[in-house]
Amino acid sequence: MRILVVGAGAIGGYFGGRLRQAGRDATFLVRPRRAAQLATAGLIIKSPLGDVNLPAPATVTAESLRERFDLILLSCKAYDLAAAADSFAPAVGANTAILPLLNGMAHIDVLSKRFGAGAVLGGQCVISVTLDADGRVLHLNDTHLLSFGELNGAKSPRAVAIAAAMAGARFESRLSAAILQEMWEKWVLIATMAGITCLMRAAVGDIVAAGGGDLALALLDECAAIAAAYGFAPRQDIALRNRAMLTAPGSTFAASMLRDIERGASIEGDHIVGDLVRRGEAKGIDLPLLRIAYAHLKSYEARRKREQPPAA
Repeated sequence: MRILVVGAGAIGGYFGGRLRQAGRDATFLVRPRRAAQLATAGLIIKSPLGDVNLPAPATVTAESLRERFDLILLSCKAYDLAAAADSFAPAVGANTAILPLLNGMAHIDVLSKRFGAGAVLGGQCVISVTLDADGRVLHLNDTHLLSFGELNGAKSPRAVAIAAAMAGARFESRLSAAILQEMWEKWVLIATMAGITCLMRAAVGDIVAAGGGDLALALLDECAAIAAAYGFAPRQDIALRNRAMLTAPGSTFAASMLRDIERGASIEGDHIVGDLVRRGEAKGIDLPLLRIAYAHLKSYEARRKREQPPAA
C-alpha cells in the first residue's frame, strides 16, 4: 500500500514516521523548506515509547506530485484544509482513500464535496505531540492511538487493508465500526476544553481552584446536547471520563488552542467551536456558554488581524 502523509509536522511526522519505521511505503508531502530539513537532519521522533531516527525519508512537494496513492493520511490544521486539499489532489485516484485526522466534522463535508463521499474515511487520534525548534517530533505522553473506519461503519476491503498496513507499526491502531461516534465524542471534549480554558486563560486545575468547575460542566452539557441531537450522545463511560477530566483538582491540562492564543497564532475556532454552535442552533438548542466561548475566540481573531503589521 502506497501511503501519502500530508505534512511532516507533529501528528503527520509521528504516525508517518512510525509507519516508515515499520517498513511501510510512506511518503511525506511537504513544503520545500521542510523537505530540505528532512533531507539534511532526517525525521527524528523523541518518545517515551521509543525514539525514531529516519535519515532522509521519502518526500515530495506539491509542485512535483504526479503519482496516485492508495491512502492519504491528512493531519493539517483546519484553517489549512483548502490549501492542503489543493496540494494532494493530484494524488487522488479512483480508488484512493482519504483518512483525515482533524477534530470536528466540517472537514468531512469539505473533503466529501471535493473528492466524493466514497473517498473519505472517518478518523481520529489521541496523542500529545509537538515539533521543537529543530523540527524534531516530541511525543509528550505515553498515548498514541489512531482509530479509523468507513463513515457508514462497514468493514470494507479497503478499511481492512489499511488496518493491515498499520498493524505492526509502533502505535496503537484500531479499525472502528463506529468512527462517527468516536469523532463526535472527541469533538464534545475538545470543544469544551478549548472553550473553557481559552475563556479563563487557565488550565483545568486553576479553573477548579477558582470555583469554575460547574461552568466547565455546564459547557460540556451544552456540547453533549448537540451531539445527542445528531444521534451521537456520548456513551456513559466517555461522559463520566470527560466530567472527571474537567473537574480534576490540580490538573495542568489545557487545550492546545489556549497555547496557540498565548503565542499569538492562528486558531481553529470556527472548525472546533463555531461549527458546533451552528449545528446546535440548527437544532434549536440553547447554547449561552458555547456562544460566549465562540465570541471570545472570534474576538481574539479580530484583534490578532487588527494588530498584525500590514504586508510589505
